[in-house]
Amino acid sequence: MSHLFYQGRNRKPMLAQARGVYMWDEGGKRYLDGSSGAMVCNIGHSNEAVLEAMRRQMDKATFGYRLHFETEASERLASKTVEKTPAGLNKVFFVSGGSEAIESAMKLARQHAIATGRGDRWKVISRSPSYHGCTLGALAVTGYTALTQPFAPMMREMPKIPAPRAYLDGLDAEDPATGDHYANMLEDCIAREGADSVLAFLLEPVGGASTGALVPPEGYMQRIRQICDRHDILLIMDEVMTGAGRTGAFLGADHWGIVPDIVVLSKGFAAGYAPLGAIVASDAVVEPVLDAGGFAHGFTYAGNPLACAAGHAVLEEIDRQGLVENAARMGNRLRTRLDGLMDRYEIIGDVRGKGLLLAFEFMADRATKQPLPKECDAYLRFVEIAYDNGLIVYSRRTRDGLEGDHVLVCPPLTVTDTHLDEIIEILDQSLAQYMAELPASKEPG
Repeated sequence: MSHLFYQGRNRKPMLAQARGVYMWDEGGKRYLDGSSGAMVCNIGHSNEAVLEAMRRQMDKATFGYRLHFETEASERLASKTVEKTPAGLNKVFFVSGGSEAIESAMKLARQHAIATGRGDRWKVISRSPSYHGCTLGALAVTGYTALTQPFAPMMREMPKIPAPRAYLDGLDAEDPATGDHYANMLEDCIAREGADSVLAFLLEPVGGASTGALVPPEGYMQRIRQICDRHDILLIMDEVMTGAGRTGAFLGADHWGIVPDIVVLSKGFAAGYAPLGAIVASDAVVEPVLDAGGFAHGFTYAGNPLACAAGHAVLEEIDRQGLVENAARMGNRLRTRLDGLMDRYEIIGDVRGKGLLLAFEFMADRATKQPLPKECDAYLRFVEIAYDNGLIVYSRRTRDGLEGDHVLVCPPLTVTDTHLDEIIEILDQSLAQYMAELPASKEPG
């Protein structure tokens, strides 16, 4: 019996230990963490350098409230973070996780608008499907009906534009005209809402759980930056999943040379060693807010020294081990191996992603992009099979949370060729098992 209640009734084994890319339950069974938890454990489990940094901080202090003390750990992490983000983003605010960071970014944007005499601006445009967090403010900018609908009466939903899913719309993602097509949807939305009411545009540079590692089409990122600049709208980049090297660059936006006005970080930022998130912004955004009386926002654990010590050590390990470069290198190899599985299994309709943020999507028909019948619950059943075979992967519904199935394969950035061999071997075994379970009437083709 457990006095905890979870998200559902599907109980899991008790975790005994975790080292590197592996985890063991109390029965001694080993699992390869092929999703880095929830795309969190970027440097792997139980890294001794991070644990030692946390021990040193515990010997000094485990808590210092930001209104009472500044701490060396938070100052060091802020400096290290600024070093790794684009020039001009030089102000950092710490929180405890991704949802808090999204809320903080939106509230900073709003207070900046008020401080600069543009108090009519309050709308944050985002995309659908998308996922930006589970708090009510974050859900308001999330486009995922299965998660948002129950809470719709409790929140003020923000305007959405379609995510640039060129592969589902039958468009060529390599054609700049496709990028223009989707970017024009932002332009049209701003016109409908009224530019003077729009505060910001929020997006993930590479889609996360809601769209399964969706890479934007050619020219899209550059166009949305131009559109935001033209309408004096802040560009907020949700790098909760893509940041800290996951895509083969420190920020996902770095692949396109885009400098956001506000960056949101969490997950791999502290790699699961402590609850930690951050927003990073420019002086132009922050200073007017401070001049107007200060940032009217904050959390008790913002800038917690123990969490910041862990985060600094994680960034040091990313540098020391060359993990951003390894994510790019191993991501290319894993992508090739996943493409090979697609050649063998007709049920895989698409493989996509960047670096070690990769996914494959199940389809009943590749040509028409028809999803598997939703009653098959492929996204749940396949993950169960892989888990029983010793591989942890992550899945979601692809199409607004209601149907379609994709599986994210996102191992720690420390992954080696030997680990890739094991991942592909278990995926192969699990795909064969799942295909054998499908009724003949539900099989692709």
